[in-house]
Amino acid sequence: MNIILWLVFGALAGWIASMIMSKDSGMGALANIVVGVVGAGLGGWIASLFGLGGVDGFNLYSLLIAVGGACLLLWIVGMIWRHSRA
Repeated sequence: MNIILWLVFGALAGWIASMIMSKDSGMGALANIVVGVVGAGLGGWIASLFGLGGVDGFNLYSLLIAVGGACLLLWIVGMIWRHSRA
């Protein structure tokens, strides 16, 4: 995918993940893009460990993997943030 599609894909995956994880009100467009792109990488890496393939295009399967990775990323960051403030 070219860079524009990665940004659009990341924004969509990050926005969906932020809605699922109830973080949407505290995140802006740039944060959604970063979370979506990093989440796509994380989700693709984890999926490939299980032999499921990774994010390979702009399709529903890749979006589900990216959203799952973005949700996992938001959960990990939330746990780190919670423990660092305690």
